[in-house]
Amino acid sequence: MSEDQVMSAEEFQNQYFNDDESQGINDDMEYDLETGLVGEHDEFATLRAELEEAREQLVTIRDFIRFSVTQLRNYDVVVAQGTTDEFAEASAIVLHSLSLDWSANDQILDCRLTTSEKQLVLSLLEERIAERKPLSYLINLSYFCDLPFYVDERVLIPRSPIAELIRQQFHPYFDVTELAKPLGVSVNNQAATFYDHGLDIKQLSQPERILDLCTGSGCIAIALATRFVDALVDAVDIDKSALEVAMVNVDHHDLGHQVNVIESDLFAKIPAEHQYELIVTNPPYVDAAIMADLPPEFLYEPEHALAAGQDGLDLVHRILFEAPDYLSPEGLLVCEVGDSEWALKQAYPEIQFDWLRFAHGGHGIFAMTYDELMSYRQLFAAYVKLLDSNQ
Repeated sequence: MSEDQVMSAEEFQNQYFNDDESQGINDDMEYDLETGLVGEHDEFATLRAELEEAREQLVTIRDFIRFSVTQLRNYDVVVAQGTTDEFAEASAIVLHSLSLDWSANDQILDCRLTTSEKQLVLSLLEERIAERKPLSYLINLSYFCDLPFYVDERVLIPRSPIAELIRQQFHPYFDVTELAKPLGVSVNNQAATFYDHGLDIKQLSQPERILDLCTGSGCIAIALATRFVDALVDAVDIDKSALEVAMVNVDHHDLGHQVNVIESDLFAKIPAEHQYELIVTNPPYVDAAIMADLPPEFLYEPEHALAAGQDGLDLVHRILFEAPDYLSPEGLLVCEVGDSEWALKQAYPEIQFDWLRFAHGGHGIFAMTYDELMSYRQLFAAYVKLLDSNQ
């Protein structure tokens, strides 16, 4: 799908969530084992031969997942956008091609594939290797917080560790309901406990107004809405094309009554009324050095959604300075800065940031209360002034 095309929620639902029709990108794909999708490039001659051998000799779903893992590793495919390792990526390639849930039951793994099913799997695998295009863009589908989302090259592929916080309803900062999902491991048949991410113990009433700043595909805003069902969620982004994707996802999840999509440069078009009990933001935070050395897969993602100046903190400085005008006195800001964590510590050596811990991996996310933001506001103001003077 080109950047000037917009898929409707109905098209998304029909194409990717109808078991009878869901074949994704592979429905009308011609797979020729003589030339394949990679053509006659010598660098892929071995791959073509391996795909032919796989088509002839492999039989089961399990066979094709194992084969796909090997090929992804052999061709140094970078896996970090939506899936976390080669096995998860391989499973998604095979299971999606077969219109199966990505976490399909082990009992089906020894089922045999038909010739046409083998064709679908090998076609998608070959395209993933040859083009180095992220799987989520090839199939226009990604999962975040156990929910499906439409994605294309107008938005980043969802992958934030913030999903863990959402699942637990930011326990123990807020009171939790039956929708909260404890991440702690159960012991001796005892109920699972809430994972300690390092949030302050407040147990405040659940938030009534939530802001997702730099929403992109809308995945964080929508996930928040499904866990805080009585809250109104504002999903904000400066990028009109990204908001088109967000609207597809809001419509698909039938959350138009709860999620409000707003075009705004950070807080510019939001009334400063201390209205949000929770602000969550995953802004662009990749520094110049990392941007210059990104692997091919990441070059498919919109550059403006990744890059944020020399130290990766151009937007973060402004968010820290402006956030208390929009946060309630007992509110919480949760901000992701990823690998720019070190740069943030260097920028504000006086501040002891509360860096959160994660059960399933992740780093570079901190939480700040309204009082903390106000106490350091002069420091944040100085940095914003410095940024403005350098523009």
